[in-house]
Amino acid sequence: MSGLAGKHVVVTGGGTGIGLAVAKAMTQMRATVTIMGRDRDRLEQAAGRLIGTRAIACDVSKSTSVAQAFRQAQANSGRIDVLVNNAGTVESAPFGKMDEDAFRRMLDVNLMGVFHASQAVLPGMLESGWGRIINVASTAGLKGYAYVSGYVASKHAVIGLTRSLALETAKKGITVNAVCPGYTETEIVTTAIDRIASKTGRSTSEARADLEAGNPQGRLIQPEEVAATVLWLADPAQSALTGQAIAIAGGEVM
Repeated sequence: MSGLAGKHVVVTGGGTGIGLAVAKAMTQMRATVTIMGRDRDRLEQAAGRLIGTRAIACDVSKSTSVAQAFRQAQANSGRIDVLVNNAGTVESAPFGKMDEDAFRRMLDVNLMGVFHASQAVLPGMLESGWGRIINVASTAGLKGYAYVSGYVASKHAVIGLTRSLALETAKKGITVNAVCPGYTETEIVTTAIDRIASKTGRSTSEARADLEAGNPQGRLIQPEEVAATVLWLADPAQSALTGQAIAIAGGEVM
């Protein structure tokens, strides 16, 4: 039997892409899963396809929404044992043309979302003496990329938060880690490919090839590959792994 069987796992941004892949992998380990996100209909459709999964609408950028959603999750399924902070957003523009509101949106979702959700689960984890917090960052938290300064700044901050919280909880039975995927086959990357194609006049296949070329393996990462690493970090056996930022990028970052 899996060490995650019966554990309550919350995945933010769980309706699509990496979050959905993580939720699916967790259910296969017989965990009890709650997926959260802003699109209630999409969440409920996803939860309906996964055994033992509930859906709760939540805007991670708003502390009141997070508090309410996490109270509901605990009322439904008990104490939260594993938190996967996956909700994220990206907007692109040259730095000189980056709108302040857009920059703040990325910080609010990508960074403050991790802050709000982690604060919501930490008291219960401290009380039980066990927990796993896994933050989905990005290779953009380990290096720079042009035209996505807000995204890069937010993901670097997530890794900093990960390392600091890992130290605070190191003797409490709680581990805190980050996974850092490269370009991954998700809606966000599909949108990015379409945007590149429209702005440059190239075909979508050419735009996709440009992104794939950044990976030494010459491909996009698959959501299931990220989910497998999240599963590994969540396992009770991985008690010595904390404060790490693990690149899942085919060798793009070493």
